[in-house]
Amino acid sequence: MIRLDNITKQNGHQILFIEASAALNRGEKVGLVGPNGAGKTTLFRMIVGEDHPDEGQVSVDRGTTIGYFSQDVGEMSGRSAVAEVMDGAGPVSEIAAELKDLESAMADPDRADEMDDIVARYGEVQARFEELGGYALEGRAREVLAGLSFSQEMMDGDVGALSGGWKMRVALARILLMRPDAMLLDEPSNHLDLESLIWLEQFLKGYEGVLLMTSHDREFMNRIVTKVLEIDGGALTSYSGNYEFYEQQRALAEKQQQAQFERQQAMLAKEIRFIERFKARASHAAQVQSRVKKLEKIDRVEPPRRRQTVTFEFPPAPRSGEDVVSLKRVGKRYGDRTIYDGFDLTVRRKERWCVMGVNGAGKSTLLKLVAGAADPDAGSVALGGSVKMGYFAQHAMELLDGERTVFETLEDAFPQAGQGSLRALAGCFGFSGDDIEKTCRVLSGGEKARLVMALMLYDPPNFLVLDEPTNHLDMATKEMLIEALSQYEGTMLFVSHDRRFLAALSNRVLELTPEGVHQYGGGYTEYVARTGHEAPGLRS
Repeated sequence: MIRLDNITKQNGHQILFIEASAALNRGEKVGLVGPNGAGKTTLFRMIVGEDHPDEGQVSVDRGTTIGYFSQDVGEMSGRSAVAEVMDGAGPVSEIAAELKDLESAMADPDRADEMDDIVARYGEVQARFEELGGYALEGRAREVLAGLSFSQEMMDGDVGALSGGWKMRVALARILLMRPDAMLLDEPSNHLDLESLIWLEQFLKGYEGVLLMTSHDREFMNRIVTKVLEIDGGALTSYSGNYEFYEQQRALAEKQQQAQFERQQAMLAKEIRFIERFKARASHAAQVQSRVKKLEKIDRVEPPRRRQTVTFEFPPAPRSGEDVVSLKRVGKRYGDRTIYDGFDLTVRRKERWCVMGVNGAGKSTLLKLVAGAADPDAGSVALGGSVKMGYFAQHAMELLDGERTVFETLEDAFPQAGQGSLRALAGCFGFSGDDIEKTCRVLSGGEKARLVMALMLYDPPNFLVLDEPTNHLDMATKEMLIEALSQYEGTMLFVSHDRRFLAALSNRVLELTPEGVHQYGGGYTEYVARTGHEAPGLRS
């Protein structure tokens, strides 16, 4: 269906692909992996014709329709979310827009004298809309948007009023409604809550075309893909199986390559020793010459390329009292909407609470109340003795001074720290080499999140309040964070849509539902086993 034949591509001084080849066939669900900057987005752009290889060829079977979802969604405004999604399905969306205009015209008393013409035109347009399956399409568009957690009000409201994250969902819904022969999805799991992620997972499992996607959500990738295409050092390598199997195969291949490299190095050293020892003796000249020629002809085995892995270890945090935070009879409202009414919760030392609930259930509000970023309308929120809190929220990234560099930001926060330890801290969070001289203004969302995390964790709090800490983080940084937090001795209260993060770090679950608040002893894995669903209100 889609073939990449001996493609070579260079961006500036960086060589992305060197005579790389791969094939994508109908029915395959392929995960595209590789380090940041390896060329994943460039590969997508070459397949859809937005970019071209310097050498080689990208060929797509005639008549193949391709839907491409990227993080750059462009401008959207002036139409409803439903109309915007249906627009991806072609002319039917224009007819839907005309129908809506005609309905408004029929209800306009100022146009009573045109009514016969308006009604006649409405009949024609409605017939054409039905002929193109418009009503069924609108139903499907609403179904997809509901799966991505849109309310009816959001579906019918102006898409321009939505935040960037919700516009991303609209762009994703357009591709899903299209059901093209090939779907290229660049980070579709970004900006999705757990309920939407699980719905999307089921949708993609039922999709029959070829799927090529990237994702920083390990669990999501693992459950969908049946093949992995890796970009590494300019080459494309295919692995059959899911993401977990790919990791095992890659580790095994690295181990075998290392063993092969070591064997060859030992053999080469032995030959070189013989040559050095006997090169001056005329009696061994023929043997020495023979071995020199042999060495020249040997194909050298390269050592496996080491992926740069970073680790972060928590310095010991000061011990807090047994009761870390207590909420008593807390009430909180936003306008007419009651979020909490008479809510009680006590978080004790070393407990790690993950907070579950659908959009609007009050997860972030709870974290804000605990962190003092919002005040309760009734009741009290009290921190315990010797509690030192670290609060991570998405807005913290907006507070970074755009003109300061990464290193200056760390220095400002920790003026007593030595340069060496700050550089080591920056390295743990993915800022190596010249990266630490970047100004905060040019940092990506992921880089900003990593910097805020580094600022929070260097002088460790004993109580971490984390609102979606893994948003924007790549898989390697997530793994580092999970590993570091699993060794953390303090207390945690957090919201996350990353199931690996939830399962690895929680030992208590707080579930917020319309029917009330439920507390579960045991972590996320036990919660799933006990309730039979992975998120509130969803059956598995």
